[in-house]
Amino acid sequence: MRILLCGSLAYDTIMVFPDHFKNHILPDRLHQLSVAFLVPEMRREFGGTAGNIAYNLHLLGETPSILATVGEDFLPYRTRLEHLGFDLRGIRLIPGSYTAQAFITTDLDDNQITAFHPGAMAASHTHTIDTVPGITMGVVSPDGREGMLQHARQFHEAGIPFLFDPGQGLPLFSGPELLEFLEQATWLAVNDYEAQLMANKTGLSFEQLASRVDAAIMTQGAQGSCIFAGNEVIPIPAVPTDRILDPTGCGDAYRAGLMYGLSHRWDWDRTGRLASLLGSLKIACRGGQNHTVTRAQLNEKLQENFGFSLDP
Repeated sequence: MRILLCGSLAYDTIMVFPDHFKNHILPDRLHQLSVAFLVPEMRREFGGTAGNIAYNLHLLGETPSILATVGEDFLPYRTRLEHLGFDLRGIRLIPGSYTAQAFITTDLDDNQITAFHPGAMAASHTHTIDTVPGITMGVVSPDGREGMLQHARQFHEAGIPFLFDPGQGLPLFSGPELLEFLEQATWLAVNDYEAQLMANKTGLSFEQLASRVDAAIMTQGAQGSCIFAGNEVIPIPAVPTDRILDPTGCGDAYRAGLMYGLSHRWDWDRTGRLASLLGSLKIACRGGQNHTVTRAQLNEKLQENFGFSLDP
């Protein structure tokens, strides 16, 4: 299977607030909110949904393609992707723009406040999936609004199965538009908050939404995840970790596990457990693409937690 990841490539500026947001926000003054958080710790990371999923698939030995639009400041990221061996034919430079930028502040409860500048990502609709030939499976993840609509239609019209992962892009769409995505998509992946937001926008329960695709995955943080496939609900346990450092990119790591399992025709129980493990490995490391693990180490952890490995 050759996977095409449609979504953002971004720089993440991550700041840590060594306190709790709730201690500095007055509930009765939300209509006049003016707060400043001192963040003595700051770093800049490679990120974006497509970039993070690609990196985790790379750890699994896969080399997916990426369809994304980037700005004139992209050179450091391009150098990194070239070093990792990715095919860059699907990456288009938009002159006069910045690569998408996320500014993320995390408190001691792992709550996050994010400001996002889309930059070149807003031009994603100028790029089509046939830029990369030979694709057999896809992902539509957070990107420019028109780009997400267009790429979903293109996958559907080409008969290419794809995962719809709306993520932070979900508020951009109306209920009817979300239902149109589900008519085209093969699978859906959201977290529990996004599942509720999607239900509110469409007027349908998550179970009803799940019935419109082959499978719908809902992650629930430390409570694990659930996979709704047909008439079955498959609970997936979270993998315990000794270090919880940074939730940024955990969902993307999870989705890489989903795509690996789907591309290798695994059952949902096995696929979800690999995804859960990848999420736990990510949360123990700062940034979306700084965790490292060998295939042998992955096999060891899978055997330890679930009794199976990547290899037959």
